[in-house]
Amino acid sequence: MEWQVWFAGALFLVVYAFIVSEKIHRTILALCGASLLVLLGVLTQHEAVSFIDFNTIGLLFGMMIIVGITRKSGVFEYIAIKAAHSTGGDPIKIMIVLSVFTAVASALLDNVTTVLLVVPVTISICSALDVNPIPFFIAEILASNIGGTATLIGDPPNIMIGSATGIGFMDFVTNLGPVVVVIFIITFLLLRLIYRKRLETSEENQARLMAMDAESAIEDLPLLKKSLAVVGLVILGFALHQYLGLESASIAIAGAAFLMLIADEAPEEILLSVEWDTLFFFIGLFILVGGLEVTGIIEGMARQGINLTQGDVTLTAILVLWFSAIASAFVDNIPFVATFIPLIQEMGQIGNMNIGPLWWALSLGACLGGNGTLIGASANVIVSGIAAREGHPITFLGYMKIAFPLMIVSIIIAMIYLLLFFL
Repeated sequence: MEWQVWFAGALFLVVYAFIVSEKIHRTILALCGASLLVLLGVLTQHEAVSFIDFNTIGLLFGMMIIVGITRKSGVFEYIAIKAAHSTGGDPIKIMIVLSVFTAVASALLDNVTTVLLVVPVTISICSALDVNPIPFFIAEILASNIGGTATLIGDPPNIMIGSATGIGFMDFVTNLGPVVVVIFIITFLLLRLIYRKRLETSEENQARLMAMDAESAIEDLPLLKKSLAVVGLVILGFALHQYLGLESASIAIAGAAFLMLIADEAPEEILLSVEWDTLFFFIGLFILVGGLEVTGIIEGMARQGINLTQGDVTLTAILVLWFSAIASAFVDNIPFVATFIPLIQEMGQIGNMNIGPLWWALSLGACLGGNGTLIGASANVIVSGIAAREGHPITFLGYMKIAFPLMIVSIIIAMIYLLLFFL
């Protein structure tokens, strides 16, 4: 029905406007919007549940428990002190070291797992230096999404593209790795300019940090050994999950359950470390985007965009890059990529077009575009949720003011790269 199309679109815009205004908590807004779609018949309850990506929810849930238990051992404080010592306690250098670690780990694991591990370390360092951790959080969000772009397993859109096309792990590394390195370097040169005067601390704080003993931060050595063993097995599982025929959520939840068993911790206490508001925000957001998908809004926008290019490969690739980047900044990139994949495949069959460059354009646009806003990618939402709980809330517009221009710069670099090497 036509009214359902208008209602789903208008509801999404209204919910989004209130999220930007930050007058009502985003989890309440997302769940209220999702509920209205079901109550008014735009989606059935079965359809609404089917749009929830339980692999994402399960992965987040499992890793939150693992990180919550591991944190009690003091290992994050230990890593924080070691990282600070390697930089002489300079906040800018520490930000760069943590960002490089985040980018590399996001390429080898996935960006959600990486930020869950690195944010507690960041909080410990910033607390010791008495500096605002928000610039560090923003840098790590950007690094996680940039690093995740480089590999098949780094970001969900790449997993989906690889699954649909047969493009392998090394294909992503060789084709996207070079431009990801360039984007990372330029992004962090700009970040250094933006934050160079805001990341200053006293020599007294630096001296205090340098005097801290890393070994003394370990509070529970047996728990540390158990936690690191489980984390190692979970990471190995992530690397092999395609060969094992298991989803990453299954591995994360199994690891969490096993660690709860051997750590002998009360489940009631462990579950308090789970960011429940973040999980339910994702559930509501998945259903809201499902409303756009089932009413044909996302597909209609995609088809209109493709029709503009009249089958020209270069124009189509540039359009796919920019359209997916802007859309992924405001809408979760998983359903967007799921809609675009069959459209690109159809263009290859009907127009006899070389669609190879379009896959790289889609990957770069969807992954890098997630940096544009605070809800553009899973890692962004996770970091902002932890930051708010720790008393350092990141505002939607405050984040966007820094990150959106940097995202545009990264897409311009990606466009030049595509034009030079693929078009």
